[in-house]
Amino acid sequence: MASIGGGWWCRRGCHAPVLPLLPVLLAVLAAVVACAGRAPPAVAAPPMAAAAPVADQLPGMPPVLDTQNIYSAAGATMLSDAAKAARPLVYVPHTKSGDVWVIDPATFTVVAKHRLGGELQHVVPSYDMTTLYATDDIRHKVTPFDPRTGEPGASIPVIDPYNMYFTPDGRSAISVAEARRQLVFYDPHTWQLQGTVWTPDCAGIDHADFTADGRTAVFSCEWAGRVAVVDVASRRLLRMIDMPVRNTKMGPQDIRLAPDGSVFYIADSQQNGLWVLDGAATTVLRHIPTGHGAHGLYLSRDAKRLFVTNRHEGSISVLDAYTGAALAKWTVPGGSPDMGNITADGSQLWLSGRYDRAVYVLDTADGRLIHKFDVGRGPHGLCVWPQPGRYSLGHTGITR
Repeated sequence: MASIGGGWWCRRGCHAPVLPLLPVLLAVLAAVVACAGRAPPAVAAPPMAAAAPVADQLPGMPPVLDTQNIYSAAGATMLSDAAKAARPLVYVPHTKSGDVWVIDPATFTVVAKHRLGGELQHVVPSYDMTTLYATDDIRHKVTPFDPRTGEPGASIPVIDPYNMYFTPDGRSAISVAEARRQLVFYDPHTWQLQGTVWTPDCAGIDHADFTADGRTAVFSCEWAGRVAVVDVASRRLLRMIDMPVRNTKMGPQDIRLAPDGSVFYIADSQQNGLWVLDGAATTVLRHIPTGHGAHGLYLSRDAKRLFVTNRHEGSISVLDAYTGAALAKWTVPGGSPDMGNITADGSQLWLSGRYDRAVYVLDTADGRLIHKFDVGRGPHGLCVWPQPGRYSLGHTGITR
């Protein structure tokens, strides 16, 4: 049966033979009546219609193109004009040595070392993908890099930027002020202060992601065993949600929204796996074991697989991004895989080795270690650039 205007007509099993016009009409009428009294016959499913838009999106946010995959615009090689202009490079910030190393991924060579000082945590792509920012939470600054050249510019004063995100409408940059338990909002172009959200019960606030409609942000509280849920438009703390086990030494860390927006995955290093929070950010549903020291979360280019870095175990867990089911586990011998990202074509996973002064390059097909670099002290929020997508939400390159 197929639907027309909300009614059903018989596509097959209800056709009359070729007859003069009046008998034909009577036969068709009888067939319709007969069809109405029983279940429609099985037919091949019609082509799937375009997914309905996400309801009540944050004003100014680019529309979700596919509700079953909110990352559909960030598929392999789907580069924006700004990203196409970038020189393909990998940026490695160091918390201990205070420099950013720049690697050419085509030749696996270090092409530059920029001494910036301070405690460099992450290299964060701007919302419009025209700038990369190295965040320094000790000297309260971000240092912009021009992705077209790989060169740094003059530093910009920013309060305690342990990490940095951008609201889905592009109107604000959010400095995640971990030491101060604050979210500090700035104009992302002028860097004028817009406002502050206090999160006094969120010790160790550090990582985040946004709901599919862009209206709500979830921030992890590493030293409080909970997450903070924030209304983006009003810049208001909505609620705190405790994890079923409140780990307060190395608790909730990286966060990633599932491709269909149904759940948030929250890495918990002490719990050795992921908490699963519902997509409305109200209830913790379950726990997924991965490995000792679960920390970073990265999606494959087709958004079907979720890579989880188990930092203390030296492994990568590969999960089904929709269901959380375990697919594979890869080992990085003697390693401490931490933060990084997938290459634009989806073929490689680059990760910093936080505790062993290394950077790893893995094949995303089978987890094979392609290359290992010896780098400086304390490599952390590594950024692979360019990245596909229409806009960046920050961190080391969350794009949609």
